[in-house]
Amino acid sequence: MNKKTVRDVDLKGKRVLMRADYNVPIKDGVIIDDYRIKQSLLTIQYILSQESASLVIISHLGRPKSPADKDCTLAPVAKRLTKLLGADVAFAGDCIGELAEQASNRLNPGGVLLLENVRFHKEEEKNNPEFAKAIVVATGAKVFVQDGFGVVHRAHATTEAITKLLPSVAGLLLQKEVDTITKVMEQPEHPLVAVVGGAKVSDKIDILRRLIAIADCVAVVGAMANNFLKAEGVNIGKSIYEPEVLDTTRDILETARKTEASRQFNFLVPVDVVVSKALDGSALTREVDLASHSLSDIEAYPKMPPVPAYTVAPDELILDIGPISAAYIGGAVKNSKTVIWNGTCGVTETKGIAGAHDPFAHGTRIVVDAMIGASRRHQGPFTLVGGGDTVSYMETQGLVGDFSHVSTGGGASLDLMSGKTLPGVEALLDKSASEPATQMPEPRRL
Repeated sequence: MNKKTVRDVDLKGKRVLMRADYNVPIKDGVIIDDYRIKQSLLTIQYILSQESASLVIISHLGRPKSPADKDCTLAPVAKRLTKLLGADVAFAGDCIGELAEQASNRLNPGGVLLLENVRFHKEEEKNNPEFAKAIVVATGAKVFVQDGFGVVHRAHATTEAITKLLPSVAGLLLQKEVDTITKVMEQPEHPLVAVVGGAKVSDKIDILRRLIAIADCVAVVGAMANNFLKAEGVNIGKSIYEPEVLDTTRDILETARKTEASRQFNFLVPVDVVVSKALDGSALTREVDLASHSLSDIEAYPKMPPVPAYTVAPDELILDIGPISAAYIGGAVKNSKTVIWNGTCGVTETKGIAGAHDPFAHGTRIVVDAMIGASRRHQGPFTLVGGGDTVSYMETQGLVGDFSHVSTGGGASLDLMSGKTLPGVEALLDKSASEPATQMPEPRRL
């Protein structure tokens, strides 16, 4: 990364303002997944190790409609940070105004303060410069550290406008994310295999096009695979898909097939799927053999297989890839040196009933075992995992530590992999800058 980091500036005796991404799942005031919080600790601990430095952290949580939306308060995050750091983390009920200013004034050297959700103010997402200035004035900060990788693909007040007021540098997490993802996309060890899932093709168009250009194998899974099956003329029953991007899906398929004809490359679309009449796991599941019909033939011998054996019924939903598809992908993964994974293969959040395994997670488990080794004994490929729901699944399975790099950003990681510019990164000071390009004017109360 060609931007200055927190290691490149003098923090001695300074008040540091840090943007983190603490958009974590919280239920009934309890944090369900603290991965993003843990990943911010390295930067926090570095700042606190600098003589007499103090730290104020800002973040967002969810999409609150108003400050009265207490489901989106960051108060539980302050409590978790206190536990993780082993030191008190103060909390202020606002990120601007008197509450933030009073809490900041009480902050001693070596202290940490977390301010309330910046999205309680609509000015945040509007990239409002006066809102950014109000945060700086209230905190008395002298340096801004951007460490919220999950938000740097947005031009918001705490990602862009604020950088025009203070010397602004990258945190250690942001640096690691950008460096790791950029290296995988620009200098990967081959064979490179990408497994791309998710609900919408429209969210993954750019990354699919880039991966087809650079990878040795791309496998589409999850609900977005339904679009590709539909584009190939396969019945998908009442499965969700995006008719508005069906033409784009066909274009991607055509590009992939042309690439297969021009070099050593494979574009994998599911050849078998797991279907059910209910998403919640209350109905029976079955496998539909879409391509070779081998399983159908074996089971029906000496008769021809019945049509339902290889056809998704009008009242059925495709909710996972089948074991043959998973085996194809797993084989490619085992022969790879680099794997990019973004999006589970099925509806992994649906839980099994009556003691059964989760009904739509089998495909994901097979592919994951190929990535990290079912026995954890072999040296597998370098594995880069995109953020979002993929990380949530890994957390519930206790698998995060088995992967090489697990990103904290969903949209940001996709944009970076697609080659797009990240506004929150571009706004930071360049490595070559001898001194800050902008300086904060003398604070005045707004």
